[in-house]
Amino acid sequence: MKLSANFSLDELIKSDTAIRKGIDNKPDEKVTANLQALVNNILQPVRDKYGRVKVTSGYRSPELNASIGGSKTSHHCYGYAADFEVEGMDNKELAMWIRDNLQFTQLILEFYTPGDPNSGWVHCSYDASDLKAQVLTATKVDDKTKYVTGIQ
Repeated sequence: MKLSANFSLDELIKSDTAIRKGIDNKPDEKVTANLQALVNNILQPVRDKYGRVKVTSGYRSPELNASIGGSKTSHHCYGYAADFEVEGMDNKELAMWIRDNLQFTQLILEFYTPGDPNSGWVHCSYDASDLKAQVLTATKVDDKTKYVTGIQ
């Protein structure tokens, strides 16, 4: 199923972990509609501006999310969020472009190392009923994830 000119549903639900563990990661109609909104409002505009977008994590069924230790309230479980990169682009620059040009619920620059443009990734969620534009940076401190406001 095509979600946009450049994104398919399969691309947003593919999970090597789900395949390896035999977990069904097929979304229902409501989650599919949420993924459609995410693609139309975040991923396709990024693709139109910068080219190929590599989605590393999209929808996660509750079982899949639990198996990877994800938050029980993760936007991934509702089809609101994706983790992604644009090949050849600094992830901090990508996060700043999204912050400055798109409407979103939450934007996180995750595990980025300054000076290493290939480090980390961008997490972005889109829930049309909650476009709060929260911007965070996630880092590891003493083996725990620490979130700070803004893009660091």
